[in-house]
Amino acid sequence: MARFNKLHAAAAALFLLMALVVPFIPSDYLFDAILTPMLAISLAALGLNLLAGYAGQVSLGSAAFMAVGAFTAYNCLLRVPGLPLLVDLGLAGLVTAAVGVFFGLPSLRLQGFYLAVSTLAAQFFVQWALTNFAWFSGGDTSGVITTPPLFIGPMAIDSPVRRYLLSLLIVAALTALAVRLVSGRAGREFLAVRDHELAARVLGVKILRTKLFACAVSSFYIGVAGALWAFLYLRTVEPAGFDLDRSFEILFVIIIGGLASIRGAFLGAAFIVVLPLLLSRAGAAVFGSTFDSGLVDIVEKIILGVLIIFFLRVEPAGLSALVARIRWQHITRSRTVETSGSLT
Repeated sequence: MARFNKLHAAAAALFLLMALVVPFIPSDYLFDAILTPMLAISLAALGLNLLAGYAGQVSLGSAAFMAVGAFTAYNCLLRVPGLPLLVDLGLAGLVTAAVGVFFGLPSLRLQGFYLAVSTLAAQFFVQWALTNFAWFSGGDTSGVITTPPLFIGPMAIDSPVRRYLLSLLIVAALTALAVRLVSGRAGREFLAVRDHELAARVLGVKILRTKLFACAVSSFYIGVAGALWAFLYLRTVEPAGFDLDRSFEILFVIIIGGLASIRGAFLGAAFIVVLPLLLSRAGAAVFGSTFDSGLVDIVEKIILGVLIIFFLRVEPAGLSALVARIRWQHITRSRTVETSGSLT
């Protein structure tokens, strides 16, 4: 219980730091290029982690559900004048949850590789629908739709800091709900289905309801993340922003950060967002202008591939477990020093 309270206190302190101190840093680049996309990717990874890490249902269609959330948010604002932004984001999550339940129906019969392929079909179908039916884009034929101005009451969300703060508040609220979810009965049922479906059925867990609930909750989170990604980071709505590479990116986040770990979603997202920036800076410093963006992309893929193999083979619990182990070793060493000091 004391450990749980300490984790809550640490999370609250981190939130206060990011909400009250970070906004005063005079750098639009920090908010637009690092923090805002990191928060959106963290939320999408959190949603996927609820499905794959906790409930054990593999999905390769995360970007499709992000696209559903983004286009739902755009269409709701376009077709319902005066709709509050927070209500719009909630509707985006709910519509995405319904779509996620529909595409989650194969999980009742399929597992493992076959389930992954069925979710991959969702990725291609959603992209095809959004590209070929003009209704979803409000009749815009350009392929790239600029998002409308955003307001919360009379306040315009028109600056990098305000976009970051809105992302932070939404992600923090949904993360708190996820923590309550996984620590309650639903979380225990997710883990039971993941670890042994037959044993879970014998224990009275309703497999059908649990799997579809996991699909719905996961899709809700990913849909809201897609709306944040489009409206607050890209500030455009386009199918190309939610391609298959984005789905794999979200999957890599939870593998590197740690499956079945709330903290892992944030650690993995921070790593994925910061890695190309570090590579470009380090490469430019060492190799000069020859280290261009194409080479950065290649090196990034190589590093991600090596890290994924490493974590799958050596540390399946990802960065979250490594951080926990380092923290525990530090605590143990401190206690040892205190004990030896008291004995002397």
